[in-house]
Amino acid sequence: MSLVPHQHAGTVAAVGGAEQVTESWLANRRLSAHTREAYRRDVGAWLSWCAGRDVDPLRASFLDVNAYARGLEARELAPATVARKLSGLSSWYDFLVKLRAIDANPVAGADRPYVSRDHSATVGLSPEEVDAVLAAAETDTGPAALRHRAAIALLADLGLRVGELVSLDVADLGVERGHRSVRFVGKGGRPRRRALTPYASQALDAYLAARATALGTTADRLDGPLLVTATGARLDRHAVFRLVRRLAREAGIEGWARLSPHSLRHAFATSARAEGVPLEDVQDAMGHADPRTTRRYDRDRHNLDRDPSYTLAAARVRRSAP
Repeated sequence: MSLVPHQHAGTVAAVGGAEQVTESWLANRRLSAHTREAYRRDVGAWLSWCAGRDVDPLRASFLDVNAYARGLEARELAPATVARKLSGLSSWYDFLVKLRAIDANPVAGADRPYVSRDHSATVGLSPEEVDAVLAAAETDTGPAALRHRAAIALLADLGLRVGELVSLDVADLGVERGHRSVRFVGKGGRPRRRALTPYASQALDAYLAARATALGTTADRLDGPLLVTATGARLDRHAVFRLVRRLAREAGIEGWARLSPHSLRHAFATSARAEGVPLEDVQDAMGHADPRTTRRYDRDRHNLDRDPSYTLAAARVRRSAP
């Protein structure tokens, strides 16, 4: 599908094909490969919808966007999913505005589904359930068992996103001021670094040592992707999804089929807050720009045991004590 020239303020702003425009838009943003592909699909779906209804995407109105959104909702997509798709589309149109291909962004005036910051569709795990998944990884057998243990340890102990996990390279491991560490590029293209727990370090060391032995070398000479398949290819996110669900099933966790690597990320935030880790530290660890996002991950935030009224009452008692 081509995007035709559009008259703008007395000048003609030529816009190339949709694919070229989309790639130019993505090139101007710092995004992970997974996010780029998701945005390509979202824009492609919108353009297909327009083509099927003879709607010129350069002359689409907020009413067209509303109709498109209602169609997404009719497919029973979650409000957060619809909102994310519209957000990406809005960014695409903002880019077209900057190119002077259109006068205004039609998504800006469209209705967007309400998404509560207190709600997350991700199925969480209790600390005990996380322990059970780790135990299942410990008893896993087969040639990939050590890799599975290392992957689950990084997800559980660091709360990494699955995209961050599978993007890690051996060279990202290091030591900083006495801490075993890992560096990676987080969401939004931001450089991140995290400390490795002793458990994660041990799991990685065992996996890399076995991998090096199989290759007839030593661990310090390995390079390339950190987690690889039997053929040496980078482990992909789909394999990690399957791994989490299989181990959860073997651990006897109810609802294992609805779990995802993100379930371990949610559990990380909830457990950290329950153990008294300050919100700011959890926010930094998870790479959230907005603390409200971190609070949404904290599944225990409404626990009445944490009600500040108890702290104030205890302080009053201390003040009145002789």
